[in-house]
Amino acid sequence: MNTKTICIKPVITFIGILLISFQLYSQEILIETESFTDKGGWVVDPQFVEQMGSPYLMAHGIGKPVENAKTTFSIHKKGNYHIWVRTMNWAPGNWETPGKFQLKIENNTFSKVLGTSKKWDWEYVGEYEFSNKKTSIELIDLTGFNGRCDAIYFSKNKITPPSKSIELKKWREKLTKSNKPPKKTENFDLVIVGGGIAGCAAAISAAEQGLNVALIHDRPVLGGNASGEIRVHTEGIYGYFERILKMIDTDHYPNGSSEAYDDDDKRMKNIKSYKNIHLFLNWRAYDASSKNNLIKFVDAKHTSTSERIRFKAPLFVDSTGDGWVGFWSNANFMYGRESKSTFNEGWEKHGELWSPKIADNFVMGSSVLWGSKEMEFTSKFPQVPWALEVAKQHAAANGEWKWEFSRNDLNQIDDAEQIRDHMLKAIFGSFYNEKQKEGNEKLALEWVSYLVGKRESRRLVGDYIYTFNDVKNQTKFEDAVVLEKRSVDVHYQQKLNNPEKPNFLSEALFYRTTGYQLPYRSLYSKNINNLFMAGRDFSCSHIGLGGPRVMNTTGQMGAAVGYAASICKKYNTNPRVVYENHLNELMKLVKSSSKQKQNN
Repeated sequence: MNTKTICIKPVITFIGILLISFQLYSQEILIETESFTDKGGWVVDPQFVEQMGSPYLMAHGIGKPVENAKTTFSIHKKGNYHIWVRTMNWAPGNWETPGKFQLKIENNTFSKVLGTSKKWDWEYVGEYEFSNKKTSIELIDLTGFNGRCDAIYFSKNKITPPSKSIELKKWREKLTKSNKPPKKTENFDLVIVGGGIAGCAAAISAAEQGLNVALIHDRPVLGGNASGEIRVHTEGIYGYFERILKMIDTDHYPNGSSEAYDDDDKRMKNIKSYKNIHLFLNWRAYDASSKNNLIKFVDAKHTSTSERIRFKAPLFVDSTGDGWVGFWSNANFMYGRESKSTFNEGWEKHGELWSPKIADNFVMGSSVLWGSKEMEFTSKFPQVPWALEVAKQHAAANGEWKWEFSRNDLNQIDDAEQIRDHMLKAIFGSFYNEKQKEGNEKLALEWVSYLVGKRESRRLVGDYIYTFNDVKNQTKFEDAVVLEKRSVDVHYQQKLNNPEKPNFLSEALFYRTTGYQLPYRSLYSKNINNLFMAGRDFSCSHIGLGGPRVMNTTGQMGAAVGYAASICKKYNTNPRVVYENHLNELMKLVKSSSKQKQNN
């Protein structure tokens, strides 16, 4: 290990994959828990980095304590250190904290119970005398109910680290030197951020046309909502892209089924078969830089090791769902329900549930799927008073698409952790109620996702904003690259109409149709000249998203922009010029997609 000290500046050293920082006089050590070498039963949750500052470890044991997370680290200077842990109590109230855990160093378990702060904050653990340079550390889960630990901080001085987001971000960046540009830069023809169905389809179509593609995804598996981690089956038709979409879609299994794992394997095998698709799994984009309406690069960080890479390309695809690449690069976007007069999308049959008189921040909500099964033996489930505040008297043994949460005062991006935690309370409370019924002694939770399955958030603005009127009026587009016949399907919370209903279940409004088209002009940014979007962040109104938001349809979007990217490269031009000067070539390529063969 090579270390050196320079004045007061932090010095970084890597022990295995641990990120640890030292300072000359204060002897600080910061351990990011996602870098633990043995995570035991804890999982890495990177969903809320933009809000709380980092991925973190979570003890997602669905009611049973998980195995300890463990790692080792080296002490730069022996002696007495004060210890803090950044954590939170995700269900505060007059009951036992559901996410409690303890810290163990070497063979010593601290009596301090952690996970009690009402928000993300530093909890003081105590002091410890380090006599060995190499030291082991463990997280001990006490409940199995989603205890979470972001970081562990050691310092010879008893000075609590900053809590406020801006100060914490600066402090963290200083310790880890992440305020400097990534040392490594990769260059590609096309950079795709988001490995859901849309991102995978874009990667395949672009790769088949010879482009060198980077596919960046923040999970260990591809598919997004269709993955074995979230388990929503793909819906919609294939349009012109049946051959491509069948490589990455799912069977029509019940939502929440473990059959999703088989499709994970199929999807991964097919993506990896393309030598010019460079797959970056467990990498989360965290920034994009634009100048003169052009994205120059996207920066991404590994969700465990904190290694960083700068990705450069003449063209980018935002398939993040939340429109992050567009947001960071200052692309125009929309959020929420437009007023009835904005696009004249009213439908009297459903009144203001369809389009309100005044615009608001309601959007279709996020789901967390789950399921249970009958065991051969009696299965116990603990009391969950902290969950019953949400579930109340509702009882259930599994959750389908109706398990969904949205609220006017909650943003599906900024408040996503609170939304996810609300759904966890609904799940655990409803299952507890179900267990109280006679005959359910052998019923046990089989699986609960901890990932948010989102339907709607940011929608990036393109040259054309797709609306419900285009469905209703059967608008024909010369640049129709996506075809669909699925009903427009707009969700809303049951509680909006009936205060007696649980506030975690939704209903849907349906508009039947024989089919509709989506234009290519809705798949590239209006003001960022080298940005495509494919997925639920495409250019549309709230109601316009109701039909095309499902995954086979967004996969069509991805395949179309992959082909458009190849034309951009051919003529050294941008997405808009493809529409203006090369539309016939794009449409010919799109319509011949089923006849294309893999180009490996």
